[in-house]
Amino acid sequence: MSEQKREELSFEDAINELESVVEKLEQGDVPLEEAISMFQQGMNLSKLCHDKLTVVEKQLEQILTEDGQLEEVSFQEDQAE
Repeated sequence: MSEQKREELSFEDAINELESVVEKLEQGDVPLEEAISMFQQGMNLSKLCHDKLTVVEKQLEQILTEDGQLEEVSFQEDQAE
């Protein structure tokens, strides 16, 4: 899959493709060369999903309050627990 087409995938489509790759690899009857290629494809899809989630998280870090003011929020869990 070309880099441009990969970037056009929605998060849901990328997850579905990643799950399909994992299922095929877990079956274990894939020739070695194909398994390596599928593993690389899976890693690329995983990175794409992570990148898309990071972008959404950054967008959500600023939300509008009821009075229309921007408010910074953090989605990181407290480390003190």
